[in-house]
Amino acid sequence: MKYYTAALSVFVLVSCGKKDAQQAGMQAPPAVNVTLEEVKTMDAVYHDQYPASVTALNQVELRPQVTGFITGVHFKDGARVRKGQLLYSIDAQLYSANYEQAVANLNVQKANVVKAQKDADRYHELDKNDAVAKQLVDNADAALEVAKKQADAAQASITAVSTNVRYTKVVAPFDGVIGISLVKVGAAVSAGQTILNTVSTDGQLAVDFNVDQKEIFRFTNLLKNSNGKDSTFTLAFGTDIYPYPGKIQLIDRAVDPQTGTIKTRLVFPNNDNLLRAGMTGTVRVLNNGSAKSVVIPYKAVTEQLGEFFVYVAGDSSKVSQRRLVLGQPIGSNIIVKEGLKEGEKIAVEGVQNLREGATIKTETAPAPAAGAPSAR
Repeated sequence: MKYYTAALSVFVLVSCGKKDAQQAGMQAPPAVNVTLEEVKTMDAVYHDQYPASVTALNQVELRPQVTGFITGVHFKDGARVRKGQLLYSIDAQLYSANYEQAVANLNVQKANVVKAQKDADRYHELDKNDAVAKQLVDNADAALEVAKKQADAAQASITAVSTNVRYTKVVAPFDGVIGISLVKVGAAVSAGQTILNTVSTDGQLAVDFNVDQKEIFRFTNLLKNSNGKDSTFTLAFGTDIYPYPGKIQLIDRAVDPQTGTIKTRLVFPNNDNLLRAGMTGTVRVLNNGSAKSVVIPYKAVTEQLGEFFVYVAGDSSKVSQRRLVLGQPIGSNIIVKEGLKEGEKIAVEGVQNLREGATIKTETAPAPAAGAPSAR
């Protein structure tokens, strides 16, 4: 009986040992096959990109300065106009009548001045011989002054009325392009209220974009040296690049406290009339600074809840997840602003199978071809 019990105990211990070994083997995940690549730095050449909008350097809404009816439209929609060119006519009959009335009133007042002057002269001659009361002489002088003031007022009225007559002709304020007319012949317009049209310059157009306040120093230097060799301004619309480079013109006076950005303006030539006010595009600022940048394959990066990570190989054949701050993409690579140092090794293949602390079996990634061009 004792022999049977001892044999049974040995059997149970052996069975438990095998079961524990099997469970341990099942719990340990297999090593993940990955390809590692050493992190390196390089002189990165790329474009910083900023959303931008095209606007006219000079743009004016045309509004009438008198009330009336449109009697003439003297241009073609979308045509180029010259400064002083007649664009719209407003019915001037009432204003012309008022002008003629003002002229007639001025003539009456001038006649009154002549009469008052003669009366004053006559009383002064009589006063020399003590033939008239002093009070009458003073009254004549006062009447002359009143007549002169009334003539001055009549002259001012003529100036005001003639201005209204002149305002019945709406002319181009500068050389530019006029848009589609918002009124037709016969339309009633109100002084200072009705928008007739818009005129804008188009020989050069401005491109406005916002830059982070951290970049003010950089762009201020570019403004001081607009022909600087370290950066070039270009404009993109989707995949199309505008053929002419731009020049930085100004940086706004203050940072927007709500966004922490400041408006910057470029000026682009519009020789082929390819640009239109209101267009949106992307400003591309060539950045070829000499500082070394960490560049890694973009396929090594994983994204989780809007944050970016890579798996960094440790000394114990395990990987740890590292959060990154990314910069500009360069072809199939991307610049890393924060999170990696030169010489560290990261997983570039098999990333999808990795987890924090996973054991890896490694292969070394092939070196990139020498002389590969930098992405622009």
